[in-house]
Amino acid sequence: MNVSTRRRRAGLLLAAAGLLGAAMPATGAETCLRGVNLSGAEFGTVPGRPNTDYTYPAEAAIRRLAGLGMTSFRLPFRWERIQPKPGGELDAAELARLDQSIDTAKGAGLVAILDLHNFGYYAGKRLGSPTLPASALGDVWRRLATHYRDRTNVVFSIMNEPYDIHSAEWAKTQNVAIAEIRKAGARQMLLVTGTAYGGAHSWTADLPVGNNGRDLLAIEDPLKRFAYDFHQYLDADYSGRQSECSAAQGALKAIDEVSIWLKAHSRQGFLGEFAASDRPECVKVFKEMTARLDARPEQWVGWTAWGAGPWWPPDYVFNLEPTGAGERPQMKALIEQLNTRSAKNTTCGRTGRP
Repeated sequence: MNVSTRRRRAGLLLAAAGLLGAAMPATGAETCLRGVNLSGAEFGTVPGRPNTDYTYPAEAAIRRLAGLGMTSFRLPFRWERIQPKPGGELDAAELARLDQSIDTAKGAGLVAILDLHNFGYYAGKRLGSPTLPASALGDVWRRLATHYRDRTNVVFSIMNEPYDIHSAEWAKTQNVAIAEIRKAGARQMLLVTGTAYGGAHSWTADLPVGNNGRDLLAIEDPLKRFAYDFHQYLDADYSGRQSECSAAQGALKAIDEVSIWLKAHSRQGFLGEFAASDRPECVKVFKEMTARLDARPEQWVGWTAWGAGPWWPPDYVFNLEPTGAGERPQMKALIEQLNTRSAKNTTCGRTGRP
């Protein structure tokens, strides 16, 4: 989601007060990643107090997802907490909290997608600026990759929704992080994204910040084990701020067009964020989006819907947590899709990809 939405999340919070083998060869198919975003660790102002201003998911929340038939979850967390000073050591207490989530995920048979949820910034400094060079992103990922290189149930998502970095510059910045991850000996799957929030609807458009579809082809991974992380919402401006879904058909068209782009360039995609309110017309398209992804396993390695996590207020429009009456319509739609024939396929991606 965009920065305004992230700030809204923080305000809402305060108001509320199959595994991936690390040794898998680069030319092999991946385990299909299907699940939700499990929010909490990205909440609040930084640094904040754990379990007061922000929280990592409890064991029950993670095991619930496995019980619903999911294979993964996306775990947003903050750069400033895991590394209090750019270029410095990782915070031991914060790392232990992240470790616990990963260990619990492994015990539940789930893949944890580690999402550095910072929008291309650190403490107000933009990546690629003189005060925060690309090497800073490379440093934090080198440290994380070194720590987690032997964990077989993690995926590294390099950055959530950068929004005002030129696409060509952003490709180079991600390549710095990728190089550091691989030099650290980590072979896990990587998720890279585009600028302009990584929207599927604008992927091949010429924007003031460049053209993702052109410039993100420059991503370089010596293992060639990566996918592009797209986000796609259904409201009029595709921002994920409103409950209406007037742009639903445009969103589905965007998924289809990105699928064509992925196939044309022999690349893989992942839909890291998408959501719907409980309006029936929105839920219908929400489910249709997952169906289109699952029907194209060569192009799409999976999806994670927004947004789960027990700290969301009960009236949050995209809340995926159950109520006293049971699962919400959006989660029911996901569960129905997980039980379809196309979702029973357990491997995604293609063999022999470039």
